[in-house]
Amino acid sequence: MPHRTIRARRLALAPAGVLSLALVATACGGSGGGTSAAPKDFTYLSVTENTTTRTALTTLSTSACKAENDALPLKVETIPQAQLDQKLQLLAGQDALPGMFAAGNAPALTKQLAKGGKVADIELELERLGVLDQLEPAAVSTIKALYGGKLMALPYEYNIEGIFYNKKLFQENGITVPGTWDELLAAADKLNAKGIQPFSASGAQGWPLTRLISGYLYRSLGPDALDKVDAGTARLTDPEYVKAAEEVAALGKKGYFGKGVGSIDYDTAMNQFLTGKSGMFYMGSWALANIADPKQNKIGTENVGFMPFPAVKGGKGSIDQYPSNIGLAVTLGSKAFDDKTGAWVGCIAENFGSTALKDHGTITGFKVNTPVKDSSEVAGTVRKTISGSKQNVLWFEALFSTKATTLSNTSAPGLVNGSVSPQKFMETVQAALGSQ
Repeated sequence: MPHRTIRARRLALAPAGVLSLALVATACGGSGGGTSAAPKDFTYLSVTENTTTRTALTTLSTSACKAENDALPLKVETIPQAQLDQKLQLLAGQDALPGMFAAGNAPALTKQLAKGGKVADIELELERLGVLDQLEPAAVSTIKALYGGKLMALPYEYNIEGIFYNKKLFQENGITVPGTWDELLAAADKLNAKGIQPFSASGAQGWPLTRLISGYLYRSLGPDALDKVDAGTARLTDPEYVKAAEEVAALGKKGYFGKGVGSIDYDTAMNQFLTGKSGMFYMGSWALANIADPKQNKIGTENVGFMPFPAVKGGKGSIDQYPSNIGLAVTLGSKAFDDKTGAWVGCIAENFGSTALKDHGTITGFKVNTPVKDSSEVAGTVRKTISGSKQNVLWFEALFSTKATTLSNTSAPGLVNGSVSPQKFMETVQAALGSQ
């Protein structure tokens, strides 16, 4: 049964008093409130660099959401991402934010806009439209973790992180998929003994290494490990936090990242894995696009598996808590949110997930309501993992200041090549956090 019909039945079956209140709320124009002029179009302010979201929305405007587009035409405007924050602040000052826009480059700006009443109450509006259940619970969990417990964005992109592994190399060397950190180390030992580089990683970017630190922290200390650092109730220099840096440093000391990891860039690390030169590759699900490309993937999609970061013995975390992100967040302006905008948002919630997956192979945080064949077995595994996840976590630098993020990424190569001790690495990042 189409979701639009389900929504209508929900209203029809509601008690009379509740139905009246719902209709009054809708008539008042939702979060936008009262008396401002109705928008003449459904404007989406995007960043120039992101083409997938606006392309998929354009597709919807001529297909599943044609009726909504006829009533309120989609209008896409773009701006370079580097100029986005300044543009949003200017529009907010003029009370001219559009119906939908790429949120700031950091959660802080969106929180500030929401505090000033510039951002629609997305959770309330989706509830009123009867489509809140069209967002994957894991995506909702991620957004709320980023925005102080509030649903301040829509999940047009959704990525989880874990370890991609070479099935053929595992099978040839008698390795079963590791479930614990100790088993992961044993697998790496086996590969290394056979002259196979256990892990690919980009030290030039830094973050592919620091993601391993946060992975260990989340498994050993629990999903709130870095929230405590952000709140000031724990420090990265505490022994249990330094332990995570020590474990990652040990991987480098054993040579598990290969030679010269500090100068390896993202594309080279990806190539190492996809040409069979390494057995494992910690990365986000955005790598599925590379895995699906036969020009890049020389080992074959059938030989790529995906597993969660393993459990740590005696740890408080769970292996079904995946680090995740929503790409560049997109939010809704309160002033422009009226009935026609709401109709557009409802249609997007019901159809964007299927359209993005079918046309672009992109996994979003919206449910897929139209059957779409996955591009590969591993893509299906990732999509099922997302659908089954209830609580996800963030990444190492997610709540850090810009200064701390930069120092974390630039110091990571030294951590794994032995030039920076685990204690010193954590002290450096903690000091930058203390100065924010």
